[in-house]
Amino acid sequence: MRKLNRIMTNICSRNLAESRDFYTKLFDFNVDYESEWFVHLISEDKKLELGIIDQTNELVPKDYQSNPNGFYITFVVSDADEIFKIALSEHFEIVSEPSNTFYGQRRFLLKDPNGTLIDISSPIPDFKF
Repeated sequence: MRKLNRIMTNICSRNLAESRDFYTKLFDFNVDYESEWFVHLISEDKKLELGIIDQTNELVPKDYQSNPNGFYITFVVSDADEIFKIALSEHFEIVSEPSNTFYGQRRFLLKDPNGTLIDISSPIPDFKF
């Protein structure tokens, strides 16, 4: 049987504490597990997970221990503008300010401490294609 039980994104990090703080300040993540090589974050409702692994750990192949590129992570939230205000107050690196998209999302982009591009989006109420 090909039943999928769980999916979790793991972010490679040069600084676990800084990465942990970035994601817990922006979102409703709590630290579920923390060690010198890995941090496991879980949402308050226990439905969403995010892993942060030391990018120099032996579990990360050498070819993947550099800055990420070719992908980004989208976090869909109820109010992107609220998260943007937090990002500004924390002096996180903003790539683009909130704007409405043609596909019905309000979105902004920022970089996490590891250079990963993060898309924060929220549905535009009453949007019609």
